[in-house]
Amino acid sequence: MPDDAWLAAEATRLIDFARASRVEGGFASLDDDGAPDVGRPLELYVTARMTHVFALGHLLGRPGCRELVDHGVEALVRTFEDREHGGWFDAVRGRLPEGTDKGCYGHVFVVLAASSAVAAGRPAAVALLDRALAVVQERFWSEPEGACLEAWDRAWTAPEDYRGANANMHAVEAFLAAGDVTGERVWHERAHAIADKLIGGYARDAGWRVPEHYTSDWKLVPDYNADHPNHPFRPYGVTPGHGLEWARLVLQLRATLPGTHNWMLEAAQGLFERAVAEGWDDAAGGFAYTVDWDGSPVVADRFHWVVAEAIGAAAALRTATGDDGWCGWEERFWAFARDHLVDDARGGWIHELDEHNVPGSRTWEGKPDTYHALQATLIPRVPLAPALAPALARGALA
Repeated sequence: MPDDAWLAAEATRLIDFARASRVEGGFASLDDDGAPDVGRPLELYVTARMTHVFALGHLLGRPGCRELVDHGVEALVRTFEDREHGGWFDAVRGRLPEGTDKGCYGHVFVVLAASSAVAAGRPAAVALLDRALAVVQERFWSEPEGACLEAWDRAWTAPEDYRGANANMHAVEAFLAAGDVTGERVWHERAHAIADKLIGGYARDAGWRVPEHYTSDWKLVPDYNADHPNHPFRPYGVTPGHGLEWARLVLQLRATLPGTHNWMLEAAQGLFERAVAEGWDDAAGGFAYTVDWDGSPVVADRFHWVVAEAIGAAAALRTATGDDGWCGWEERFWAFARDHLVDDARGGWIHELDEHNVPGSRTWEGKPDTYHALQATLIPRVPLAPALAPALARGALA
């Protein structure tokens, strides 16, 4: 397994690569060579994720990251915020919204970005976090459902007739961070409600596969996007990478609310084992993006974020159980990342590989952001709670 010095050096390399994403109005997706992709609109989730990345960079003592955090906070307010109806646009081009739907996915990343910026001591982030939490509470959080709604139109008149596990998964991450920096336990409790519903309920019933797509009354839609199986956010079938991500998150939640949720260790182990059994290629390495309900591959392309989340899940299980046997999985995943994903020539990590581990772009182009890879260098070196930015702020990094 990489030692702490290598992980620290890789974190620095990733942050340095990400600096080029700064453009007027926010942070751009980067192309394969690390240049801003000016042909794409600015996307809310990318700007929010990169603000989070640079908040972590500032807390790691990397020069220039403080200014990048402030740039991100300002962009979220000036470029993306809808001053007429509230909330944030999912994408803008030339300061004009490109589409006016407002998704939970992007909004919870604003919460994560603002929480991390608050932990990094950036004064303007406090007001941003207050507004973001207010919007999420008013528009997305559903107390009767114990989960978040998916999306609205611009004026908040009609929610989408769909519920999704992906946005709710990232809500868990954001709510854990928000609860840590505000001291408001309600956000931790909401994170628990989501995990209890989606993992303690639906995923357990599905043998620790994570069902992703539901109607507005939470009936599973198993054939959702069967005609678009490699959709980047709502793919058909089961996404092993999300099982791995959930494994880490439930362990972080268990550490945040100790002594009351013992089912989460069983869940994390079940999610990890299912994802590895059905997604990991023992011969060539790498995870299939999606599998069918019988566990057979549907989209065999490999994405960097899945390996990053596998590293985080194995590290979280090692920390939670005290069993160094999980180090073998960490080493296996890191070996694949170093052999196939870490791009020493052009920077960052290669975002997508085909089923033969050759770089490809059937689903994603370029290297949109550094969020998953950077977190993979940090999760093995911090406690399971608090969230990453508060942990760094408290000096908890090994």
